[in-house]
Amino acid sequence: MSKRVRVRFAPSPTGGLHLGGVRTVLYNYLFARKHGGDFLVRIEDTDQTRYVAGAEEYIFNTLKWCGLEPDESVQHGGNFGPYRQSERKASYRQYAEQLVLAGQAYYAFDTPEELEKMRQDFKTTENPSPQYDHTIRLKMRNSLTLSAEETSQLLAAGTRHVIRIKMPENETVSFTDMIRGEVRFETGTVDDKVLLKADGMPTYHLAVVVDDKAMEISHAFRGEEWLPSAPVHILLWKYLFGIDQMPQWAHFPLILGPNGKLSKRDGAKYGFPVFAMNWTDPKTGELTEGFKEKGFLPEAFINLLALLGWNEGTEQEIYSLEELVEKFSMERVHSAGAKFDYEKAKWFNHEWIKQSGVGSLEPGVGNLLKENGLEVPSRETLRKVIELVKERCTLLTDFVQQSSFFFKTPETIDTAAVKPKWNEAKKLFFTELIRNYELATDWDAHTLENNFKEIAAVNELKPGELMLPFRIMLVGGKYGPGVFDIAALLGKAETLQRIETAMKLLQD
Repeated sequence: MSKRVRVRFAPSPTGGLHLGGVRTVLYNYLFARKHGGDFLVRIEDTDQTRYVAGAEEYIFNTLKWCGLEPDESVQHGGNFGPYRQSERKASYRQYAEQLVLAGQAYYAFDTPEELEKMRQDFKTTENPSPQYDHTIRLKMRNSLTLSAEETSQLLAAGTRHVIRIKMPENETVSFTDMIRGEVRFETGTVDDKVLLKADGMPTYHLAVVVDDKAMEISHAFRGEEWLPSAPVHILLWKYLFGIDQMPQWAHFPLILGPNGKLSKRDGAKYGFPVFAMNWTDPKTGELTEGFKEKGFLPEAFINLLALLGWNEGTEQEIYSLEELVEKFSMERVHSAGAKFDYEKAKWFNHEWIKQSGVGSLEPGVGNLLKENGLEVPSRETLRKVIELVKERCTLLTDFVQQSSFFFKTPETIDTAAVKPKWNEAKKLFFTELIRNYELATDWDAHTLENNFKEIAAVNELKPGELMLPFRIMLVGGKYGPGVFDIAALLGKAETLQRIETAMKLLQD
């Protein structure tokens, strides 16, 4: 690649960031890093009617959590700003006017009522949704049907208008997609898209081309839902800058849910997140849960996203970000849709929790315990607890259930699981265990286990029959790490207190 690699992610600040959007960020980021290039974020806020307060900040917070921060953006600066399209407004009209002068675009003065009338008047069984295209434009109120004098008068009077591209009727345009190979389009099937809106703001079609040129973008990667717009963008590159200036394109496959394209509704229906982080709609107050709050590690989230549409052709599934940078290639991105599997996503998270060091888990787990009203006596205790229970945790949130009994006496004890096999021999065993543990000078898991087994042997009882009652006495239920590790960490006083409390309950 001779030209410096420069890629961009260009989100609209209209709400939460869907995992498909984060995957687009990830593939852009990996490609830039692999080729020693630049990754920038450009905010596409040309549609001011859809702007949502807080959405831009949310996007950057998400990228920070994911570890995918850009080199250039509104927040990070750079030499190609402004990085917010609304602040580049002045640059777009000149290009739209240039196209009109060249006969490649035209002014359209149609009112919303006239456009609606067009959709009704030209509706047929074969064409139930008429578009403003080459078959209809000469029947509308625009600079193609008005005289030059009428057009000038309307413009001078400040009449509301848009500028539309004049799509050729019988041309074939094509480009080479880095994932899909050659893609061809017949221009006659595409409508005359609006390039400049009545408020003077560009549409995505004009802005993306002008800005990619201005920001020297070398490769433009986006979702396959933008493929139908490609012929418009190809022609704009050809008309404005020359087709040889166009970035290389790649269109990523859709991420599929249980019934087609993955949507926010799927998450609500099936109980899994589709946004990277919690998003609360400021208008409706509706909360959409995110992977972060669900208990995913950012490393796991990035790992699972990378494999939703790409693989390097091996059996490897666990990748660090550094490994992904090293091994990623656009040639290995699939063209077919990738199905999201929440159970598989949780598997990735479980694997990452298991292999994560205590130090990296400590802040997140500590905050979760505190949020759930659990007081951790010391950092040392917290680190020991994490080490003991992390292999049992699929989500970070599981640490609360899997470790709460270390910090708080269980409110309920599952005596129903013990009572059917509870007898006098077991009662005598635990009475003797209390006496033995009271006298213990060494309080570590190994010593506690040896003493436990020795007393069981003397009383001719199998240790296996006593372990479950002991666990339930300490934990409250049938879960948790090694029971002697639990007792060692709880300490002598708390362990004895819990055994005595449970024995009283078992007498009732």
